[in-house]
Amino acid sequence: MPVLRDDSGTAFDGPPPRRVVSLVPSLTEAIAVTDPSLLAGATDWCTHPVSLGVPRVGGTKWPDVDRVLALRPDLVVANAEENREEDVAALRKAGIPVWITAPATVDQALDTLGRVLAVLDRPDPEWLVRAREVWADPPRLPGVSAVVPIWRRPWMVLGRDTFAGDVLSRLGVRNVFAGSADRYPRLGRDEPGTVPAELVVFPDEPYAFTPDDGPEAWPQARPAFVSGRHLTWYGPSLVEAPAVLLGQLAD
Repeated sequence: MPVLRDDSGTAFDGPPPRRVVSLVPSLTEAIAVTDPSLLAGATDWCTHPVSLGVPRVGGTKWPDVDRVLALRPDLVVANAEENREEDVAALRKAGIPVWITAPATVDQALDTLGRVLAVLDRPDPEWLVRAREVWADPPRLPGVSAVVPIWRRPWMVLGRDTFAGDVLSRLGVRNVFAGSADRYPRLGRDEPGTVPAELVVFPDEPYAFTPDDGPEAWPQARPAFVSGRHLTWYGPSLVEAPAVLLGQLAD
C-alpha cells in the first residue's frame, strides 16, 4: 500500500490507528459514522452524530493538549484553519501523529476524506461513495450573485479559495467576493449596503445569524438562511448538502 500523505504533505506510514482524537467537528462525524469504535475523543464543538458519547478535550482553537494526551491516541486529526499550529506542534513533540486537512474545494474535501479513512483502514464507506456521486453532477440554481457573511462586528464575508465558496459555486451561486485578495475580507460598518449582490446567504455558524440579526444591514439583497453544517462541513453531511442548501437558497 502506498504511503498516504495529509494535506500538508506529512506522511503517515504506521499501522492503522485504533484510538483517534478529532479536533474537527466534520471529521468527528465522518469517523463516528464510519466506525464509532475508532473515536477516542472530540472537541466540545463536535455535535454530530447527536448520540456522540466520547470524552471532550475543549474547543477547536484551544484544546486541552494534556487531556488529549491522556486519552492515549495513536492519531489526532486536525484542520489547518480551525486548529492552531502550536497545538499541533505540541502533540507531535509528544510523539502523537497528527493528520492535517485543508480542503478548499469539494473535490479536495472528498479526496482528503478518502485518504484519512484509508489510513484508518476504513476506505470508501457507503456515505463517502454516495457523496462522490452526489457532487459529480449536483443540481444548480440558474445563476445568482451572492455575498456570504460569516461574522459581524466586524463584518466578514467569504472571499477567495474557500470550501464553502466552492460548495455554493457548484450549486450555481456566484460569490461577488470570490476575486478578493483575502479569503475572509473585512467590510466597513456601512459597506454591506453597497455590495452589488442579488442574494445574501446567512449561515447559522460560526455566527448565528437570524432574521432579526443580519438582514437589516443588506437591504439591497434577498436574505437566505442556510445550514452552516451543510455549507462548511466536509463529511457525511455532504450527501444531503445539495438538496438541503438548494431548498434553503430558493426564493
